[in-house]
Amino acid sequence: MSASFVYRRSYRGPVVACVFDWAGTMVDHGSLAPMGAFQEAFAAFGVPITEAEARAPMGRGKLDHVRDIGAMPAVAERWRAAHDGAAFTEADAQAVYADVTPRQIASAGRHAYLVPGAAVTADALRARGVRVGATTGYTRAIMEAVTPVATAQGYAPDVTVCVDDLPLGGKGRPAPHLLFQAMIALDAWPPAGVVKIGDTVADIEEGLNAGVWTVGVTETGSEMGLSRADLDALPAAERTARRLAAADTLTRAGAHFTIPGVADLLEVIGAIEAHLARGEMP
Repeated sequence: MSASFVYRRSYRGPVVACVFDWAGTMVDHGSLAPMGAFQEAFAAFGVPITEAEARAPMGRGKLDHVRDIGAMPAVAERWRAAHDGAAFTEADAQAVYADVTPRQIASAGRHAYLVPGAAVTADALRARGVRVGATTGYTRAIMEAVTPVATAQGYAPDVTVCVDDLPLGGKGRPAPHLLFQAMIALDAWPPAGVVKIGDTVADIEEGLNAGVWTVGVTETGSEMGLSRADLDALPAAERTARRLAAADTLTRAGAHFTIPGVADLLEVIGAIEAHLARGEMP
C-alpha cells in the first residue's frame, strides 16, 4: 500500500513584486534593437535572414537565440548554400554570437528609450509597496549600454538579472532560473505574489515555469514589432487586428492577462489581487 500527501496553502495577500522584461516591455518600442543586430550578424556570414526569422526566438538568451535561428530549416539551407554545403554547427553559432554581441551593445543603447508609462508604472507600483525587478535575455555587457539611458529617463529596477549572471548550469528562458534569481534578490515570495511581465512567448513560459502570474504585452513588443511612430500610423482596424493576434499568441502560450503596454498594468495588478483574495492561485 502506498500513500501520498499534498499540502497546498492558498496565498491571500497582495502582489509583492513585479518582474519586467526589458526590450519591448520597458524600453525599445517594438523590440527593434535585437532584431536588426541578428539580421546584420547573419548577413556578415553570407546568410540573409528575414525579420520574422530574427524575431522568432525573441526573449531567449542571445546565444540560444543564434542557435535557434541557425536550426530553422530555411536558414540552415541558406547556410549550407553559402558555406559549400557545410551544416550550421555549434562552432558557427559561437562565431555568429561573437559577431552579434558588439552589434547588440551598440543597437540596444540607441534604442533604450522608455515605452509609454514605464517610469510612471514602476513608481506607482513602488508606492503600493511592490518591489520592481527585471530579467532579460541580454548579457550584462549589453545592459551596461541600456541601463544608464533608462535611468536617465526615470526607470531603474531594484534588480536586473541578465542571462550571463546565472551560475554554471543555470538556464535562460523558458527555464525559470533568471526569474528565481530575481525573486531571491528581491526577497519576493511566495510565487503567487509575484507577477512576470513580458512581450514574448519565452517571457510567459519563464513566468509559468516559476509558478507566478504572467502578463503579456501586445503593442510595444516583439509580437507587434513596430516603433511607436509606426504603431500610431496604423489604421485603427489594422492596429486592433494586430493587437488581438499578439494577444492570441501570448494567451496560447499561457499568459494569464494581456495588455497593450505597461501603462495598463495597474488595473491588472488589482485583478490579480482580487483573485488572490479569493484564494485563487496562478
